[in-house]
Amino acid sequence: MNHLSDRINKLSTSQTLAMAALARELKAQGKDIISLSLGEPDFNTPDFIKEAAKKAIDENYSTYSPVDGYVELKEAICRKFKRDNNLDYTPANIVVSTGAKQSLYNIAQVMLNDGDEVILPAPYWVSYFEIVKMAGGIPVEVPTSVESDFKITPEQLEAAITPKTKMIWYSSPCNPSGSVYSREELTALAKVLEKYPNIFVVSDEIYEHINFSGTFCSIASIPGMFERTITVNGVAKAFAMTGWRIGYIGAPEFIAKACTKMQGQVTSGANSIAQRATITAVDADPSVLNEMVGAFKRRRNLVVGLINNIPGLRLNVPEGAFYVFPDVSSYFGKTLRGTEIKNADDFSMYLLAEANVATVTGDAFGNPNCIRFSYATSEEILTEALRRIKEALA
Repeated sequence: MNHLSDRINKLSTSQTLAMAALARELKAQGKDIISLSLGEPDFNTPDFIKEAAKKAIDENYSTYSPVDGYVELKEAICRKFKRDNNLDYTPANIVVSTGAKQSLYNIAQVMLNDGDEVILPAPYWVSYFEIVKMAGGIPVEVPTSVESDFKITPEQLEAAITPKTKMIWYSSPCNPSGSVYSREELTALAKVLEKYPNIFVVSDEIYEHINFSGTFCSIASIPGMFERTITVNGVAKAFAMTGWRIGYIGAPEFIAKACTKMQGQVTSGANSIAQRATITAVDADPSVLNEMVGAFKRRRNLVVGLINNIPGLRLNVPEGAFYVFPDVSSYFGKTLRGTEIKNADDFSMYLLAEANVATVTGDAFGNPNCIRFSYATSEEILTEALRRIKEALA
């Protein structure tokens, strides 16, 4: 360890990936593990997108792509932003990256100096905290709870702002809570930010189309927010393209140029074939996703119903993504089958040991009272997983 940098020694391992790896290891040992840990759709990439990729191969898109993405893809992303979000970006505002995670990393690296504070409404996606830290920033967690539907209030936002605040990062629909901010709620937060014109917003909208609320609002569409918002999106979740590794941002041009400069020294342009296929994906009418979104909503309803029948678990009704984030704190301080449950880590490991169900501790998401289940699997598997959990907690 002494030969490694302080940077890597201080970096935490992704808890979602770690639990998924542990579940795979236990399966390899012959244990009947149900893994509800990874955030990945269990659907195949739609055929019309795969056909576009095959066509790109036949057309020999096999050379390096432009660092910030093919212009045809950036134009398609601009059309998508206008169609779905009423945002008027130009190709100069767009940077295509190797997944939305790289988009977020680029943003942190080009925007943050040592000591800059970044407000993270908790729960937040696991990598936000570490990405901010790697850039020298200081994550400032703002706690929420199941009672508030895991959303921050304008008063909480105001109280978290200091002279060192540089940014706020949030996701809607939220990973891990599934919460979706309404236009009214975002407008109220924007009203607070009006008083602090030097604070930028990162709006992670990767789950935008997996949304059961019937409406969606990008904070950049609220008056006064466009020039201070970096909108992050991609095709991984909605189009079941996690392995294709394409994410993108819409941002003020000076930020887009800086991200391109950063990316040019790290990965250069994203995969050429995946980019050509993504043109077809983002140009598609979102109605092509109705069947998948409908399946996720049915699973959401099933899982919420089953969890509500397990004593001691408290739950909001998630309006998007494919996660539930129950509060399990009523079990803290109790002993189950000889195992003392002190915190969410203990609770999650107990379910793995006693129910053979892999989940992720809420600590990884900035909320130590909860655990995360992904319901991106079949209704049959979900029913069995919740049966096992209920039995293990009886």
